[in-house]
Amino acid sequence: MKKERSLFEVHKKIGGMEFYDVHFSYIDNETLNEEFVSVPEQGGGKIIPDGMGKPGHLYTVARGRSGMIGVYKIETQVVSGTGKFEKTGLGYDREAKESIDTAFRYFRANSKNVSRSISITTKDYLMHVQDIHGVEMTSELALAAFVALCSGALSKAPLSQLVVLGSLSIGGTIMKVEELANVLQVCFDAGAKRVLLPMASAVDIPTVPPELFSKFQISFYQSPEDAVYKALGVE
Repeated sequence: MKKERSLFEVHKKIGGMEFYDVHFSYIDNETLNEEFVSVPEQGGGKIIPDGMGKPGHLYTVARGRSGMIGVYKIETQVVSGTGKFEKTGLGYDREAKESIDTAFRYFRANSKNVSRSISITTKDYLMHVQDIHGVEMTSELALAAFVALCSGALSKAPLSQLVVLGSLSIGGTIMKVEELANVLQVCFDAGAKRVLLPMASAVDIPTVPPELFSKFQISFYQSPEDAVYKALGVE
């Protein structure tokens, strides 16, 4: 167990692109044989499973407060209620909480632009955020959380093996993805096949190795509402 933990710590200290096509191994002191070890963070770990997910469930990848890039799963449950919003899994991270609150305020103000069937006042929205890689919380959750809220409200699951990237400011401005190549490497390691990117990130495509970029079906969005339509496969 100690050997696996130390390998995990080594991986956590290096960036996504440095980890590309790396294999972990150690020499057994007794047999002197080289033993190869798989870790959940390696490609093929299937953090993002095959098949259609659930409405309101969505993955995003961002840099955590630890300084490392990790995968976050957002799970949204919509039940009958009076318009309450509850968020869990964020601990004491103020910026992460503000990011989720930004998503719900935008959702409350703009949900009718997505679909007039979405109800705010007759439903309660319960959201849980999971830091899958243990890189601590991030302030870059608002855009993905907005998409997850709409997905739950419409009872329509996002496309299979999708990661939604980018963030949303309080004023509704979409911010591009920083360190796009490293972020996409983490997406690939996690099992993503589809990636939704803000249009502002198109200028950074040349920084991504072609062999990595070709692993995904890439779609670009121009607004939070456009991100919802494309994440849910609505033309």
